[in-house]
Amino acid sequence: MIAGAGIGGLTAAITLARKGFRVVVLEQAPQLEETGAGIQLSPNATRILLDLGLGDALRPHVVVPEEIRIRQARTGDDIVRVQLGEFAENRYGAPYWVAHRSDVQAALAEAARAHPDIDLKLDAVVEDFALHGHGLTVAGRIGGKTFEERGIGLVGADGLWSTTRARLGDPEPPGFAGRTAWRAVVPVSSVGVHFRVPLVNLWLGWKAHLVHYPVKGGALVNIVAIVTDTFTKEGWSEPGSREEILARFSSRFWAEPARTLLAVPEQWVKWALCDRAPVRSWGTGPVTLLGDAAHPMLPFLAQGAAMALEDAIVLGECLDPAQHISIGMRRYESLRHRRTARAQRAARKNGRRFHLVGPDAALRNFILRQRGGYSLIRRYDWVYKWRLE
Repeated sequence: MIAGAGIGGLTAAITLARKGFRVVVLEQAPQLEETGAGIQLSPNATRILLDLGLGDALRPHVVVPEEIRIRQARTGDDIVRVQLGEFAENRYGAPYWVAHRSDVQAALAEAARAHPDIDLKLDAVVEDFALHGHGLTVAGRIGGKTFEERGIGLVGADGLWSTTRARLGDPEPPGFAGRTAWRAVVPVSSVGVHFRVPLVNLWLGWKAHLVHYPVKGGALVNIVAIVTDTFTKEGWSEPGSREEILARFSSRFWAEPARTLLAVPEQWVKWALCDRAPVRSWGTGPVTLLGDAAHPMLPFLAQGAAMALEDAIVLGECLDPAQHISIGMRRYESLRHRRTARAQRAARKNGRRFHLVGPDAALRNFILRQRGGYSLIRRYDWVYKWRLE
């Protein structure tokens, strides 16, 4: 069984079903909706999606960015440009995409529903599990009614606030990272031509940064503004006002093009960024964790979805229907711990760099210019070159 039908949970379901397992996916949402925001899918992620045979389903919806354009917030001037597009695909053997999360989830859900050995149950809230001699029993509610589901194992792919993780003995909540992320998606018709170009724009400013890029095949522009903050309310969709976000990105520190873009959305949602320190133990017996439930990371490396995808196919490689499931789960955890912990640390480090101020920010910008785009992308070869071995 898999708790959670996000990108990681659905990928794990498809991978395990193809290995010969019957998989039940329990998703607490009553339906898989057009929600969420844009995501960056680096080559280590797109390689997996293409290997799963989802290229034809996804290509009409993704955008292939030509570059990452890192900009100085006060002036809008370029600090450095990192080449992507054809260069990245040739270097890593898979493309760099930006997409709307819902499009990726929809493609995975369609593939899961098409597989005869995957049962996707919505409005299914997993509340507890109990181990027994032949596996385990998961208890919860479907549509408000209690249910019990028996199986040989459980994969907790239920996100940052994982119930599975809590039932494994880690009830501590994630730690607030001192940042709030604001999200909006707008039609390209509502923004200037220069915002429609297939680029990932990263503006670095005073205790804040701004990311925007086109999604939905270029029909929409995804905007994420992240600020140093004390807002700590749980959840992903707290309403935010245009006036508040513009006050956070004042004309004193931000060039007019950035503020013009931030003024376009009428509706914003915001959430407090949280993560957890890396841990070595993700499970016990026939239970393990995957994705944000195991190793939540801040978005400053753009690797949350990619690490969940990697987890899923490694888990599928490690589990064998002819072998006790606990053995494969411990092997999976041992193979994934070091890499995901490194990604968590790198994301935290980028978060500190992005929000530098004064002389420290000036030094950061100078170093970025001196190193140049090729040096920057080469630093992430360890991320982008990964493949299942």
